[in-house]
Amino acid sequence: MPSESTAPRWDVHRLPRAEGRSVLVTGGNAGIGYFVAEQLAGAGATVVLGSRDAAKAEAAIASIGSRVHGARVTHVPLDLADPASLGASVDALGLDRLDAVVHNAGVALDRPPRRETGAGHELMFATNHLGHFALTHHLAPLLTATPGSRIVTTGSFAAKSERLDPDDLQSTRDYRPKRAYARSKLAQMLFAVELDRRLRAAGSTTSSVLVHPGGALDALTPSRPPVRVRTTGERLRGLPLGLLLQGKEAAAWSAVRAVLDPSVRGGRMLSPRAFGLRGTPRTEPVWDHLTDTTTAARLWAASRDLTGVDPTFTPPAGPAGAAAGG
Repeated sequence: MPSESTAPRWDVHRLPRAEGRSVLVTGGNAGIGYFVAEQLAGAGATVVLGSRDAAKAEAAIASIGSRVHGARVTHVPLDLADPASLGASVDALGLDRLDAVVHNAGVALDRPPRRETGAGHELMFATNHLGHFALTHHLAPLLTATPGSRIVTTGSFAAKSERLDPDDLQSTRDYRPKRAYARSKLAQMLFAVELDRRLRAAGSTTSSVLVHPGGALDALTPSRPPVRVRTTGERLRGLPLGLLLQGKEAAAWSAVRAVLDPSVRGGRMLSPRAFGLRGTPRTEPVWDHLTDTTTAARLWAASRDLTGVDPTFTPPAGPAGAAAGG
């Protein structure tokens, strides 16, 4: 496997071919997740859209099919706010191996009141973090069966200036929607870094990679009917912002590289080249507070208790397992 320093320069418009590879994209029916799915399908991968809404998923599949000849895209029902349902969703994939999962789906509330899931968990923390934590557990056998598989987690700039309160992970005190969202994304990112640490300790060949999309605006995003149509007014209003930010098509580039680039290593973060806001993706060190192993361990233990599962990756027995641990 080439190192990042010796690998050819990554070209977002000339992706390596990915025939025979299967990728699950959570929230792949809209937004950044849609463009991740479209670009991976364009490279030849078989893409599964994980979505609660079958009609929106079918619209996304139709849109991708209209742009990518011979696209192989399917849908699996996926409700990250209900961790107890995720085992059945993974069974519905009908796969015996999985090359990558992109943990992309998320919910962001911008005003009170505080909302809870049916299981009594704060909605953003449950969807953005706990759901992906539990999904990783259920996907572990499929990912373990695929040498070099990837778990790609989409973070957010919102998490950069936040810190977790391990004693109030679900924002039961002084609920502020934007802060609760930022902390839910921080939890997701801490989990991704801790997961890679545990994968390495277990001798697994699966890697956990962080990405963040930069500044992604609808006004800078090309239309994809029937998924979404950008109006002329939106396009014109977005033109000045294009100097600093980018659309969701470009925001997908980091995740796509994290899936396809053989030189990418686990425990790293990919972000847009220009100040982390726009441009082609590059590797950067993870933020300092994401390396807090004490907080990460407390978060992991709390997530295990709240979901009732514990993501573990055991290398397969025999020569492959021995090689992975060497």
